[in-house]
Amino acid sequence: MNFPAVGSNIEVQSYKHNGTLHRVWEETIILKGTSHEIIGGNDRIIVHESDGRSWRTREPAICYFSAHHWFNVIGMIRDDGMYYYCNLGTPFTYDGEAVKYIDYDLDIKVFPDMTFKLLDEDEFKLHERQMNYPPEIESILHRAVDELISWVGQQKGPFEPGFIEYWYERFLYHR
Repeated sequence: MNFPAVGSNIEVQSYKHNGTLHRVWEETIILKGTSHEIIGGNDRIIVHESDGRSWRTREPAICYFSAHHWFNVIGMIRDDGMYYYCNLGTPFTYDGEAVKYIDYDLDIKVFPDMTFKLLDEDEFKLHERQMNYPPEIESILHRAVDELISWVGQQKGPFEPGFIEYWYERFLYHR
């Protein structure tokens, strides 16, 4: 797999299990790009939804994508602390056009005090039926939720103290 060059500006695209485009983040500056992980940064960018709506993000964010884990993490830098939005989905791919993954609805929101909340379980169950997810998807995602919660508790990966701040400084350099 090829990977984006540091300093390049790429799209992030999420898809649904049935192959339909779900959401597109227009601009993310690559801060680290390898075959194993991609770290990017953005600030107040336009996001396009599959239903035609568009909206602008409210704060700077550092995005962490892994080729080995069934989740990605967005660290949002807010005035009252660091928030994280974690999407449960496939490991990323990069095809020269965009970073891409399949979004499986489940999300975890992590608050500045490292407490968290699992979101969208009803949406997952609905889409699981509608799109006929294979049975192994549910077990893969439950393991990914457990792994992600473990990372939060251990302050590992993008949850490590200083991780988001370090990459945000790199983002400001490339901006």
